[in-house]
Amino acid sequence: MEAATETTVPVGTVMVGGKTYMHDAKGHLVPIEAIKPADKLQDETVRKIIGHARDLSAQIGRFKEHTFDDLSSFEALLAQDYGATKGGAKGNKTFLTFDGLMKVSVQVADMIDFGAELQIAKSLIDECLTEWSADSRTEIRSIISRAFNVEKEGQINRAEIFMLLRLDIEDERWQRAMDAIRDAMRVIGSKTYVRCYQRASQDAPWEAVTIDLAKA
Repeated sequence: MEAATETTVPVGTVMVGGKTYMHDAKGHLVPIEAIKPADKLQDETVRKIIGHARDLSAQIGRFKEHTFDDLSSFEALLAQDYGATKGGAKGNKTFLTFDGLMKVSVQVADMIDFGAELQIAKSLIDECLTEWSADSRTEIRSIISRAFNVEKEGQINRAEIFMLLRLDIEDERWQRAMDAIRDAMRVIGSKTYVRCYQRASQDAPWEAVTIDLAKA
């Protein structure tokens, strides 16, 4: 008796009643013979790219996990030998090869949100703007406009808010506004980044080992 042969169904297709179909964007089944060759080729190409992307994403995830495990193991050994850990401000750390040509940098960045005090700061800043002449401090006005221009998802422009804090303005209301901004800051968490660098010689500039596809 011959073994039953297994029918291979092409990726992205389904068999119904012995006929081959593909789902369209609305979820409807469309006979494969009714689909344009260009659309089938596009489907195949996208599935191939996504397949590679999923594999790469999983590989990067494993790389990150192994990296933290390796660094943690090294630090544990360091603590055992010297009774201390390697670290810098806010947990930032740098690990170097003996020849100084490669380094791994671990950086911890605070995730900051703003409380209700920010609206008080905006009111005080508006008072300053009202009294300043229309043609004066145009650069400052531009920064203020960008700082309080709500971005997507209702988030303010944090980079421009921090820019306001660096401005040297002696107006007493401005100073109170800056105090309100500082009081409004809330650290809601942190995110750890690992960055790898290399250089050709000890006096050469560091070059990042690119992992981000958008920067490759």
